Amino acid sequence: MKTYVALLYSIILGERRRVVMADLKAMAEGIGLKNVRTLVATGNLVFEARTVKIPDLERRLEMAFEETFGRHVDIVVRGAEDWLKLAAGNPFPAESVDTADQVAVRVMRSPAPVEAVAALHSYAAEDEKVASVDGDIWLVFSRERPSSRLLAAASHKRMGIGTSRNWNTVRRLAEMVGSGQ
Repeated sequence: MKTYVALLYSIILGERRRVVMADLKAMAEGIGLKNVRTLVATGNLVFEARTVKIPDLERRLEMAFEETFGRHVDIVVRGAEDWLKLAAGNPFPAESVDTADQVAVRVMRSPAPVEAVAALHSYAAEDEKVASVDGDIWLVFSRERPSSRLLAAASHKRMGIGTSRNWNTVRRLAEMVGSGQ
């Protein structure tokens, strides 16, 4: 058995309807995943499964999600070692200590296009930062403005399939997979 992290792109099912984490956990257990845990109510799963190709696991989860909740949602899966490597590769450690909720990583299914990441710099305000590490996109965004242009620019349409998590969530998921919780 191997430990995995799965991140849902969205848990919004429709007007005023969100996925309840207990239901998400039950869905994962229903397709044979073991030791399933969730983290916060934003669509984060940690579980164990037989060693399998990541794309196959993503498809299984997406099909089960659509069957259970009636809506397709992109799901990005990483093995525990890859998740720990992602967390260790945070290019903004100082900012993560000071403002962890303003540091985020867009975890990509496939590496983000180099030219698309380069274009993100034009959307960054003076106090915002962008970095690409192993195809994932790390951002430091500002809360000084009501809406960061940088966050909006790092979308599916421009970057490809991926989903963002702030440093607090990345760190807590790393703790979960690192300790085998």
